[in-house]
Amino acid sequence: MFHGKMEITYYGHSCFILEIAGKKLLFDPFIRGNEFAKDIAIDQIEADYILVSHGHSDHTADLVYLANKTGALVIASWEITTWLEKQEIKNVHPMNVGGKRSFPFGNLQMTFAAHSSSFSDGSYAGVAAGFLISFEGKTVYYSGDTGLSLEMKLIGELNKIDLALMPIGGNFTMDAGDAALASNFINCKRVIGLHYDTFGYIVIDHESSIAFFKNKGVELVLLKSGEKFTI
Repeated sequence: MFHGKMEITYYGHSCFILEIAGKKLLFDPFIRGNEFAKDIAIDQIEADYILVSHGHSDHTADLVYLANKTGALVIASWEITTWLEKQEIKNVHPMNVGGKRSFPFGNLQMTFAAHSSSFSDGSYAGVAAGFLISFEGKTVYYSGDTGLSLEMKLIGELNKIDLALMPIGGNFTMDAGDAALASNFINCKRVIGLHYDTFGYIVIDHESSIAFFKNKGVELVLLKSGEKFTI
């Protein structure tokens, strides 16, 4: 793939692929049922790894289907991987908040997220989380669904983050104003916005959202479904 580069393909909501070190990492698979992913052919999606931030259906709706189809290693909380094993998905790797692990694509750390986590039947899905991914001197932070948290300052102090992917839709997560402040907490000057416009509760004004970030000296990137971004 791209030596020393990372490429992101966005599928709408909080679902995207990070291509790194020749490996494809799919995050929070939600394609079918996502109006903004209606032009994405789910059966053409390839993944070596699937990373799951929490159990809500708008992050796991296509998890079992794509785990079966791709054979990818699923990385998630202990509770989510245990649930997957009951669905006959055996290729799993459990982690928990604060845990670090080296994988063929680079180093991975599961981070704190201020959010709830449950499956569609209401059963417990472990704690909500985010991920830090580092490879060849570059670090990407996916916050997962979260509210603004002082934990983010610690993430910024301990890491040099080149790109962050964070929710900006409000209501269930940070809105653009809080996410712009979060970008300063983590000392990152480029953010891809997630978790907005998909439902009525999280529709945003794009221009004012970009302005919130600009006021903090940060670039907010709003991708269309299927659009790519490279760092």
